Amino acid sequence: MERTDLKQNPLLEDVKNLKEVVWINPERKPFAEAGPFAVTAEEMEEAEALWQRFAPFFEKAFPETAKAAGIVESPIREISKMKKALEFRAGGEFEGDYFLKCDSELPVAGSIKARGGVFEVLHHAEQLAKEAGLLKRGDSYEKFAGEEFKAFFGKRAIGVGSTGNLGLSIGTISAALGFKVTVYMSADAKQWKKDLLRERGAEVVEFEGDFSEAITAGRNRTLADPEAYFVDDEKSKLLFLGYSTAAFRLKRQLEEQGIDVSKDRPLFVYLPCGVGGSPGGITFGLKQLYGDAVHCFFVEPTHSPAMLTGLLTGKMNEVSVQDFGIDNRTEADGLAVGRPSALASPICRELISGIWTIEDDELYRLLALLEETEGVFVEPSATAGLPGPLKVKASGYAEELGLDMEHATHIAWATGGSLVPTEDREAFYAHGKRLLDK
Repeated sequence: MERTDLKQNPLLEDVKNLKEVVWINPERKPFAEAGPFAVTAEEMEEAEALWQRFAPFFEKAFPETAKAAGIVESPIREISKMKKALEFRAGGEFEGDYFLKCDSELPVAGSIKARGGVFEVLHHAEQLAKEAGLLKRGDSYEKFAGEEFKAFFGKRAIGVGSTGNLGLSIGTISAALGFKVTVYMSADAKQWKKDLLRERGAEVVEFEGDFSEAITAGRNRTLADPEAYFVDDEKSKLLFLGYSTAAFRLKRQLEEQGIDVSKDRPLFVYLPCGVGGSPGGITFGLKQLYGDAVHCFFVEPTHSPAMLTGLLTGKMNEVSVQDFGIDNRTEADGLAVGRPSALASPICRELISGIWTIEDDELYRLLALLEETEGVFVEPSATAGLPGPLKVKASGYAEELGLDMEHATHIAWATGGSLVPTEDREAFYAHGKRLLDK
């Protein structure tokens, strides 16, 4: 199988040899011709309505959301100093304005996974409450923070397999609602994430293998309990929809800053990719709002190019990086995935503009550079999208499409970091600084 794939896709030889590559997706379609998909724009709107219903609960249970009236959202910041630093390193400029979407500061769980993971648990909790007659039309969802609801959910369990951040989001919101929650974590998950989950009331079960082993075992053990619910990162439609609602929030933020998105003012979004649910959901949402005016690129570690191998071979989730002798070992623990999402893969095949891969050392250099130029800390995996404008320029993608890059807006999506302990932050920065100074 492998020999045939390499012959048909010569780029896979470089991927197999752990080289950084840039791939422009030849199967992307004009938005009007894409789909139909397993999710719809109407479902995306319904998902945003659920977030709004739960706003009173968040105000009560998570006081840090009170200033935003219970809405779980992150800021967007222009990073012009980082732009100059990247240009200096590259020895050339890129056109357009450059922003950071700071999901590294997202309330509740401190990462992009709060969008999908928290949403799915909320959806499940709402369904249970309705079926039990605990929730009536017109009720304030502040009730979900009360003892009656916690006692009710305390008789039920939730499970999830995770490399780190999804587990944090599921564990945090499940425990806050009162569920018994178990997070099945792979060996590459950071110890501080496991410790924090236990502090927040979750049970953590550790595995020596990678994400695939953790999620398979977690799925089997959870589904064996009739009172338990499993959040399945490889297949979940609800996770995907939770991520997709970020598009509504980003659109409002861009409008507030007077930023127009159109054919003549293209939007480029650079998204770190693990299993593909979060970047796929955001891409789907942005395409619903902006169509062909938005161009989404994914970034994966050279040691964990799951979505890239799935799309390059056309085999989607039926192929893993291990099939090509790639070890799936990376410091970017949130991206340490060997097999892409069965749900997200076919959607991404038609909607994303491309994928590039990045070495771990470069993640650390970018972490240190962002800290030095903008005073912003993110975890290593969250830096993956930062070189996006330079990658696009070098690829010739914009010229091929005749895009006006002078009026482009670039957004690197920072996916996590605010909960990283001080000791780890300092170690990450020191490591990145040493690499920068070489």
